[in-house]
Amino acid sequence: METRIAVIAIVAESRDHIDEMNRVLSAYGEYIIGRMGIPYPKKGVSLISVAVDAPNQTISALTGKLGNIEGINVKTAYSKA
Repeated sequence: METRIAVIAIVAESRDHIDEMNRVLSAYGEYIIGRMGIPYPKKGVSLISVAVDAPNQTISALTGKLGNIEGINVKTAYSKA
């Protein structure tokens, strides 16, 4: 199956649901290339970027599950290739 590379940007507005977010990311671990998190205590948020190589359907499913978690905002940028 053909895959695409994408970067998922996550803004976690509270720590209340971080465990749930991590469980979702863990379930898709085979598709994750890398992950970087930056806590920003001054504003009470965490900024997380996740690079993935996966089929379109898988990326959509992952971002959908993340976006349904309270306090988590998600946007995805796809490569053209």
